[in-house]
Amino acid sequence: MTFTDYIFETSSRLDKTAVIIDGKEMSYKDIYSQVEKVKAALKNTKGDSILLISENSSFFIQCYFGIIKSGSICVPVNPSISSQEIKYIMDCLDIKLVFIQEKYKKKIEKVISSEVEIYTENEIEDLPYMQDEDYQIISENDTAVMIFTSGSTSKPKGVMLTHGNLKHNTNSIIEYLKLTESERAEVVLPFYYCYGTSLLHTHFKVGGSLVLNNRFMFPQTVIEDINKYKCTSFAGVPSTYQILLRMTNLKKCKLPSLRYITQAGGKLANVFIEELMDTLKGTQIYIMYGQTEATSRLSYLAPCDIKEKIGSIGKGIPGTELKVLNKEGLPVKPGKVGEVVAKGKNIMKGYFNSKEETDEVLRNGYLYTGDLATIDEDGYIYIVSREKNIIKSGGNRTSPKEIEDVIVQIPDVVECAVIGVYDELLGEAIKSFVVLKSDSINMDTKYIRDFCRDRLASYKVPKYIEFLKKLPKNSSGKILIHKLKEMEKISI
Repeated sequence: MTFTDYIFETSSRLDKTAVIIDGKEMSYKDIYSQVEKVKAALKNTKGDSILLISENSSFFIQCYFGIIKSGSICVPVNPSISSQEIKYIMDCLDIKLVFIQEKYKKKIEKVISSEVEIYTENEIEDLPYMQDEDYQIISENDTAVMIFTSGSTSKPKGVMLTHGNLKHNTNSIIEYLKLTESERAEVVLPFYYCYGTSLLHTHFKVGGSLVLNNRFMFPQTVIEDINKYKCTSFAGVPSTYQILLRMTNLKKCKLPSLRYITQAGGKLANVFIEELMDTLKGTQIYIMYGQTEATSRLSYLAPCDIKEKIGSIGKGIPGTELKVLNKEGLPVKPGKVGEVVAKGKNIMKGYFNSKEETDEVLRNGYLYTGDLATIDEDGYIYIVSREKNIIKSGGNRTSPKEIEDVIVQIPDVVECAVIGVYDELLGEAIKSFVVLKSDSINMDTKYIRDFCRDRLASYKVPKYIEFLKKLPKNSSGKILIHKLKEMEKISI
């Protein structure tokens, strides 16, 4: 049984609404017939990687589940990434087939060969419906999805998630959120992001429904949708809630249908958690923690504990063991700092074609998250800092090295360093420290941003740029990132 079969086990023939997009409803039966079309078009592709480039849409859903049902590996990517980034992924995986929305087609035409087959929503519509009874023999350990995530180097890493990983994480989330067929989620998180796909997985498994909102640039529409469609839940990263609290009339609105909200994708400051509690009285608030390498979720803080344990990520989700270990591999005592590690059937198979990086994080049966944390006397975990040098800005994970490698291509730039700095809306904003040649006279922040904008996804372009005469370094010439962060705190 594939993960798709598991998801649609009881719902494939239901006339019940599964998705609402721009006011239009689609039933489970309609969606599943489209899934079958995609699956039928992918004969003899078992084990092949297939790229999926799409915003949240019925096209994404039918292609995502259709690819997985065929026994192929679905590789969903952010439509805003550059053509060169897409080419890197395609070359890395030797991709021969792409499902892409028509409006993004031009982005890939310059970087693909004539051998690559392309399907848009137009081609999908013309595919004949064929219910294929020739089910693929799929193992729980076969890779179903590969999500590329920024690592400690400038090159993204392909996280291999198996059919079993997806099933177990889905079951765990359904259990602790107590999801039922009556659930209806307002969705702004993209499905190419593991937090977003977890909403798709869990709600489709229980027979609930999703309202897709691709207009978060107008955040007031979220509030309007929740009331219009009587949504029972909403999910967001820190910047999502900071924008809703500070840039909409949320505090003056009543949301009677909203049973619960969830927050993950980085630490939300306690002041915003308190504002949410004051604003959404009667609505349960789940603070959660996870990683792509863990399929999505690793821990949650139950609503009943949020006041007493504010700032905590809680404890492991059902079926996942979460510990904080010191450098000797022993559990830390309360108040002491160690690294968060996890064990469970939701932990990834590994990084694609990268045994060395896989072995760095999968050790002794545990996933080493790279996050430093402490625990209290009751075993609740509190993240202290991120050991990995990754910037989380607005829910997007970005490698500083990738941005640095672009900026130093400017002839007048001698060197640069990129860090994440506190930002009220984004959680972290990207800041670049730049050292120029002594005779450089025409270089300014606008030029650097424009240069980055032409070569990077928009969310990777530095929000702040500061020029320095030199970067702080140790005796071996290594840039001291912590010194830059200290300088930033002093300037504030």
